[in-house]
Amino acid sequence: MTNNDILRQIRYAFEYSDDDMMALFASAGMEATRSQVCDWLKKEEEDSYVKMEDKELATFLNGFINEKRGKKEGPPMRPEDNLNNNIIFRKLKIALNIDDVEILRILDLANMRVSKHELSAFFRKPTQRQYRKCNDQFLRNFLYGMQLKYREGAVKEKEGKVNDEL
Repeated sequence: MTNNDILRQIRYAFEYSDDDMMALFASAGMEATRSQVCDWLKKEEEDSYVKMEDKELATFLNGFINEKRGKKEGPPMRPEDNLNNNIIFRKLKIALNIDDVEILRILDLANMRVSKHELSAFFRKPTQRQYRKCNDQFLRNFLYGMQLKYREGAVKEKEGKVNDEL
């Protein structure tokens, strides 16, 4: 998954406008213009597509945390220079203020079943023996489940498809 894919999915799930996106960046200390945001949101095959760097996505996720949980006292969070799926997943967990049980429910919406032990391995330090790398498919399913949970029309859409199949 690219950083741009993640940004697009979060925007879709929470129905953020361009102004909302720029405000999220600003709350984490980065000035992002409307054209930058639009270029990051484009598909790779489009002419003005711009690849989003790790530090830019980390800044956005920090702004997402600020918006969902409120800003912390003291100095602002520094964005990471290098991201991986585990860090992204952890930031989403913090922003949404969800526990393991809620994460399992979100994954269940995306028809993905994992145990609580498997899930906790993603949040361990990389030096721990039980640490497990979060792969793209897992993160993609979590983002899809997040969409189904937080985007109002998405659940109704999914229910409609299920009813149509019956």
